[in-house]
Amino acid sequence: MGTEQVAAVEISEPLLLQDETTPHKTSAVDADDQEIERIPEWKEQITVRGLVVSAILGTLFCIITHKLNLTVGIIPSLNVAAGLLGFFFVKTWTGFLSKLGFSAQPFTRQENTVIQTCVVACYGLAFSGGFGSYLLSMDEKTYKLIGEDYPGNRAEDVKNPGLLWMMGFIFVVSFLGLFSLVPLRKVMVLGYKLTYPSGTATAMLINSFHTNTGAELAKFYFDFSPTYVGCGLICPHIVNCSVLLGAIISWGFLWPFVSQKAGDWYPADLGSNDFKGLYGYKVSEVMPDGDWILEVFIAISLILGDGLYNLVKIISVTIKEICTKHQDLPVVTEVTDDNTSKLLVEQKKRDEVFLKDRIPFWFAASGYVGLAAISTATMPMIFPPLKWYLVLCSYILAPALAFCNSYGTGLTDWSLASTYGKIGLFMIASLVGSHGGVLAGLAACGVMMSIVSTAADLMQDFKTGYLTLSSAKSMFVSQLVGTAMGCIIAPLTFWLYWSAFDIGSPDSPYKAPYAVIYREMAILGVEGFSELPKHCLALCCGFFVAALAINLLRDVTPKRVSQFIPIPMAMAVPFYIGAYFAIDMFVGTVILFVWERINRKDAEDYAGAVASGLICGDGIWTIPSAILSIFRINPPICMYFGPSAS
Repeated sequence: MGTEQVAAVEISEPLLLQDETTPHKTSAVDADDQEIERIPEWKEQITVRGLVVSAILGTLFCIITHKLNLTVGIIPSLNVAAGLLGFFFVKTWTGFLSKLGFSAQPFTRQENTVIQTCVVACYGLAFSGGFGSYLLSMDEKTYKLIGEDYPGNRAEDVKNPGLLWMMGFIFVVSFLGLFSLVPLRKVMVLGYKLTYPSGTATAMLINSFHTNTGAELAKFYFDFSPTYVGCGLICPHIVNCSVLLGAIISWGFLWPFVSQKAGDWYPADLGSNDFKGLYGYKVSEVMPDGDWILEVFIAISLILGDGLYNLVKIISVTIKEICTKHQDLPVVTEVTDDNTSKLLVEQKKRDEVFLKDRIPFWFAASGYVGLAAISTATMPMIFPPLKWYLVLCSYILAPALAFCNSYGTGLTDWSLASTYGKIGLFMIASLVGSHGGVLAGLAACGVMMSIVSTAADLMQDFKTGYLTLSSAKSMFVSQLVGTAMGCIIAPLTFWLYWSAFDIGSPDSPYKAPYAVIYREMAILGVEGFSELPKHCLALCCGFFVAALAINLLRDVTPKRVSQFIPIPMAMAVPFYIGAYFAIDMFVGTVILFVWERINRKDAEDYAGAVASGLICGDGIWTIPSAILSIFRINPPICMYFGPSAS
């Protein structure tokens, strides 16, 4: 919201969670309903019925995710749908028991949040597990599709899917991301005040189900409307403007300029999907089935420059404050007045609940180290070309990339896990070389994708838990349980598709469009970055330095100036995703800007609800839309807009 615009990027305290004295159990006052709400202990928030519902919904969402992953490759956020269906299933069950004369434990918003968190952790592995991308790139069919005589495409770099080894792989790589950023939950949610739009929308939806006035408000604003207009209402103005600026720079100037260099910077007669041509600069191509999302090398540079700058900044501020022993600095300092006092009381209560159940730093660190050791020993057994010291190096680098992804997700609602996975792919493939480099690079891609994806999901769920007064410890435990479920359910549901359909065939409805692309990128990594088109690496270095310089400028200039300086992380997203959503987010920020000028108090009170309605309506529609897609029911009419004939 607009009031968070400045606080969203300010750091002024030790940000690693230390051993701190937190208030003991309290009761929360719902300002809307004026009634006392008892906040359950974290163990009471995790129930057997909740876990059963999570397993059912996790299975359903894994099936949907595999279907979309193997056809179009686009996976929408199902967080909102998970919260809604979790509420529906449990309320139906408790209502059924009450009609039979049995008493049932009250269904709280905290339990609802735990169910949503568990489901997201479960179905998230259907995406980050690589069942439609890097794992499928290893199989024999993809090897033959690229061509047995294709340079760098070797028969030795083939590993066909197998249920047991896929389960083992998912188990040894999927839990590390949960431990990598736990000590930074305070800075991500309270320090930076990152919005995590989908997490915020889910929280407001869940809150609306469990309060009378909240339910009426949600009912009024609930509509099937564009998601990104809602994101624009939730995200700070500077984030939305940065996204629009990135879209203008990339798709308005950079790509048209590079395309004019065909025949000079790269051969003009290369195919549209050849990484040695224009595809190597922007790696974004509209697939035959309508897909338009892939990867951009320059986006990696911007993302790394911004993320690493902020990570170093956090570490330096923390070390400085620990050395000077200033441990009592406030999380946020704000100017209060009568109009904001009620909001500040609610925020204080959320802060208390969020910081109450600590997850000790030693627990997170030892968990990460222990799991990394197990994975380092196990991964070479599954993928022999991937040596143990390469796995170890990946785990040393992974927390920094996990922070970058979680930070970017909090700003823009886009998790760029595949971007970071490709960083690992290129690095490891180039290090291993022609003897096993393709297989090792694809496996390393999975290691990196799993960590950064689960870390971002956890931080988004922390935001949801913060807004629903749920314990951070129950969020973490439900993520662990959901991940364990996903390690079994995701491979099993994929195996249903693999056994029943001709996965990866050009004539099959399940073409798995990204399998070929990931394998070609691994081959490119083996051949080395020198195979990229002219000036590609120079442009990447330039954008990396630019990201560092812009962040430094934001920190050294006065606040009245820095609030107008764009955020490189937000600018990078259109390079990767495309420019289509930038206008929607900018429309959202214009609506909020005008609303704030007309009636600032109403904007502060209702903009979040309006935005959540927009996001929730669009998010819930993904379920019937996916079901219709599974049964191959197409819309009766389709509109397409193209350029006029010259």
